[in-house]
Amino acid sequence: MKKANRFHKKLTALVLAGLMAMSASTALAANTVELGLDDSIQMALENNRSIKQSIAQVDQARWNLSSARRSAGPTLSWEGTVNRVGGKYYEHADYDTAYGNTLRAGYNLDASGSLKHTRQRASYALNAADLTLENTKQAVKLQTTQAYYQLLECRNLVDVNQEAVDTLEEHLNNVNAQYRVGTVAKSDVLASEVQLANAQQSLVTAQNNYDIAMASLNNIIGLPSDTVLSVKDQLQYTAYPDLNLDSCTVYALDNRPDGIAADYQVEQSKEALSIAKAGHLPSVTAAVTRSLTGRDEFKEDITGQWAAGLTASWNIFDNGQVGASVEQAKAGLRAAEESAAATKETIQLNVREQFLSLQAAEKNIQTTSKAVEQAEEDYKIAQVRYSAGVDTNLSVMDAQEKLTSARTNYYTALYNYNTSKAALDKAMGIPVDIDVPRYVAAQQAGDTPRKTLDASLLHEKLTKDEEKSLREVKDVVKIAAAKEADAKKAEAKAKAAQEKAAAKQAKKAAKAEKPAEKKPVADVKSAAAEKKDKAGKTSQQTAENTQAESSSVEAELAR
Repeated sequence: MKKANRFHKKLTALVLAGLMAMSASTALAANTVELGLDDSIQMALENNRSIKQSIAQVDQARWNLSSARRSAGPTLSWEGTVNRVGGKYYEHADYDTAYGNTLRAGYNLDASGSLKHTRQRASYALNAADLTLENTKQAVKLQTTQAYYQLLECRNLVDVNQEAVDTLEEHLNNVNAQYRVGTVAKSDVLASEVQLANAQQSLVTAQNNYDIAMASLNNIIGLPSDTVLSVKDQLQYTAYPDLNLDSCTVYALDNRPDGIAADYQVEQSKEALSIAKAGHLPSVTAAVTRSLTGRDEFKEDITGQWAAGLTASWNIFDNGQVGASVEQAKAGLRAAEESAAATKETIQLNVREQFLSLQAAEKNIQTTSKAVEQAEEDYKIAQVRYSAGVDTNLSVMDAQEKLTSARTNYYTALYNYNTSKAALDKAMGIPVDIDVPRYVAAQQAGDTPRKTLDASLLHEKLTKDEEKSLREVKDVVKIAAAKEADAKKAEAKAKAAQEKAAAKQAKKAAKAEKPAEKKPVADVKSAAAEKKDKAGKTSQQTAENTQAESSSVEAELAR
């Protein structure tokens, strides 16, 4: 799995580099990329904006924890002053400027426990951010899978509608042949032409949907929207493991990252309540201070002193501010607990919905597959009966329409089944990078957030360069689009210059050309008479051909 992960990263880099090079060298030619579902998912995980936003939020939570840890350590501060002095007190002094310096080293003993709870709260926030990132990756994986299968479905529907057009064109040729010999009415021809026009319109719509689906997938995986994708896979039925609803639900409650992240948010609210309650307790700080004052910047030539000891402060009466903060924190804790409970309920409902949808989609595949077979047989029978003259054209067109509908329903059922499998995986919390139970176990064992994350990773740990690459916002789309726009602009400019030169050359040639000589009136009249005589002969020949064909049809009907 680790080697595969490295391979996909290299593949993504090669694809992006190739696109950049191609967009710089070609202007109007669309780039073509061949990829499969796994390639698409890996590219989306590396380029998706939502994932990069979640990574930034993890970094924010990590630095917030670092700040909370450093607030409990020693501090060292310096304060310097410079004052212009005068008055009766200084009337015998030989200076008019006084300098002061105060150096102070302090350490908060955290008697109230506020700093401890602040650190713990920041740690829980980082845990929640890690799991939120995993949840975002799972969501992007589902989104990519759905877009990929949507492209496959649209490709199949284009083939279905193209086949319908080809079939109707063949049927129309058959109807026209029978109409020419008089065995069918003109209404059959008109009805077949209308049916063909409707099928052609459906084909245009299917092709447009295919183009839109391709642009959507390009947007998700981070490629320019005009990139032509050559997808490797086919929509097919692959049985899902035999699971029951209860086991899926239990697995989801233990593995869904958003559910566990909600629990960590409850823990954050508990720590916030402890921080609010710490306002009722005194704060104690140990400090050492050294001060000196003199006529020079850093000399003790007037006064000097030092002090070492403890400073305690206790807000005995604050007009109820701490009490209000405690009640506010209690309300926040209740809200977090309700939110976590709602998340768990939503998880259970989501698993049930996707499980039932998967079962329904699996059944629809079987029924639609049989419907396609029956519709194909029905259409063949209708064609034979119509050719034999024992059935109507309406029956053939109705059979063809049902066949197209059956094929469309079959591919739609395949799409629903495959996307339902991916949706059930997301509902259950099938991991992408983090094994959630292992993460929780390591955190509860007292590991640091970094060790907790390392213990739960499913893939090889990224190098510093790879982490930096993931945190960078790669404007692949903008860069490629800008290069392509420049290339198009250059080509348009060159084309305009060529047209201008061609127009100039044509104008020059027209001036150099001599005016054509006028033909005599007699020659014109002779040519007109010859043309009229030729048209008469052609009309006579057409009439003779029509009469011969009519006689042939009458003889055929007589037989």
